[in-house]
Amino acid sequence: TTQGFRLLESTPPLSLKEVPASGVMGRAFREGRPVYVPDVGKEPGYIPAPGLKTLAELALPLEERGEVVAVLNLERNRPFPPEEVEGLFRFAQAVSLQLSRLADLEERRLIAELSERLQSAATLEEAGAEALALLLGSLGLPSGTLWEARGGRMEALAYQGVEEPSLLQVLKEGLPYGVGLAWQVYETQRPVFTARYAEERRVVPALKAMGWRTFAALPVLSPGAPRSRRVLVLGQKEERLWRKAEVELLLLFSRTLGLGLERLTEKHRHQAVNGLFLNLLQRPPEDLYQPLLEEAIRQVPGAEAGSLLVLEEDAYRFKAAVGYDLEGLQAIRFTPGAMLLWYGHPLERALLGEPRTMSVEERSIVEISHQTAPEEVIDQVGRAREIQANLCLPIPYKGEVLAYLNLDNLHDPNAFGEDSLEAARFFATPLATLLHESRTRKLLEEAALTDPLTGLANRRAFDRFFQEELKRAERYGYPLSLAVLDLKGFKQVNDRLGHAVGDLALIQVAKALGRERRNGDRLFRWGGDEFAALFPHTPKQGAIAAAFRYAQAIQDLCFEGLCLGVNIGVATYPEDGTSPDALLSAADTRMYEAKARGQVVAA
Repeated sequence: TTQGFRLLESTPPLSLKEVPASGVMGRAFREGRPVYVPDVGKEPGYIPAPGLKTLAELALPLEERGEVVAVLNLERNRPFPPEEVEGLFRFAQAVSLQLSRLADLEERRLIAELSERLQSAATLEEAGAEALALLLGSLGLPSGTLWEARGGRMEALAYQGVEEPSLLQVLKEGLPYGVGLAWQVYETQRPVFTARYAEERRVVPALKAMGWRTFAALPVLSPGAPRSRRVLVLGQKEERLWRKAEVELLLLFSRTLGLGLERLTEKHRHQAVNGLFLNLLQRPPEDLYQPLLEEAIRQVPGAEAGSLLVLEEDAYRFKAAVGYDLEGLQAIRFTPGAMLLWYGHPLERALLGEPRTMSVEERSIVEISHQTAPEEVIDQVGRAREIQANLCLPIPYKGEVLAYLNLDNLHDPNAFGEDSLEAARFFATPLATLLHESRTRKLLEEAALTDPLTGLANRRAFDRFFQEELKRAERYGYPLSLAVLDLKGFKQVNDRLGHAVGDLALIQVAKALGRERRNGDRLFRWGGDEFAALFPHTPKQGAIAAAFRYAQAIQDLCFEGLCLGVNIGVATYPEDGTSPDALLSAADTRMYEAKARGQVVAA
């Protein structure tokens, strides 16, 4: 022990339970060689045994795999002859050899039984419980936990021998980032063996308060992974020195456990992907965006949050999110160029579906985020300043990137490694299939929401998107502007030049508006010569400026000497109204005011 020697056996029986390490036995233990004292009366360090008359003492160290683990101590009231000392020394060597052999046998037995139990386990939790029960029984330890790093918390996969309510609460809640030996081992990838837990840098307050002293914490390595995501922790309240054979056994045990857990992880990953394919046959594709993202976060090492952006109408939009406000994110749209800037590699690599990782230690995630999205929005609902590491997986299909899957860690800059990239690739095929199916259905739906002549969204689409954008503006407190456009001169073009030229004029108007459209703006043709536009995150002055640009683009359109014009009415939430009807009424009224006064824009 840390204080001395625990008495295992004695003849005759002694009342002692421990012997201090300061005597002859302690010297033999420290020096690793026999110590013979022919006259204990002349030995200042001699510790007398109660009730025994002793003249000579012989302390013989016993080794296990080259480490002194015990001392065979002999005392009697006459000296030991040299030949007897030599014989007893050889006896101690034979005992040491047998101890090493027994340690080897126990190690082989334990590893063989562990492998057998892991083969029959159906889940990671079951495998962890079996491993702990086996190991604790072999080492005579009361408790242990198998931890797994999942984003910003260590979660208990399995535990044994924990009964105290405060510790059970720790297991239920998990370890916050950086708390406890498990996080220390995760960060350093080095095992920790201690009998003085209170002096360690990282402690769990509940364990320290209860006086727990002895712990072993080891990384459970997975083949091919740059770092271990799981940590095996064993402990007891009493102090205990870790023998070399125990350390070697624990290291081998954790490596074997890692192999078994990796097999189960791969199995579950395949099952999860197969389950997604089966669900695709039974549910609308859009219903699977969120479950698929959640499964990716569960399966990809290092992920704790994420989002899925899908290509729609030449822009990428958020369709699922974990750890973020999806409704707020849906107000943001990204051009293909902006997404490539975020991805950080050429389009050719994105079309190969190659995932990439990014860490705040290498690049400024905040700066890149601000280059691709409105700063105030991406900081608030996208938590851009909190992201420490990102894994981005492009989803290509037939020469086009249909989506980008983003997985984030908000605590650890080094959260993602090669094992994360390998796991992320599992989701490329189901996502591509899902998105292709979704796109096919979307085309049918868009046909009902699209003006067939101009290709712009129709009045039905306007009603839907206006409601959605207004709800977001109300929730997050940003302005939303609306413009109603009524063409001038269109009736003359249509009446004098015919319906074919009239149709061409409407098509050219739609194209002109599209060229002036800012990222995030939405354009609609209501019918006849009426158009509308929505400007999210845009105050009135910004909407007026956009309206004048639209007007100029329309005024440049002429057909056989007949030129078009436009009257535009602008309304802004919240100053002009807080309901769709109020805002529409305000914009419509101002459009008629502009027409009556001969103005282009009225706001």
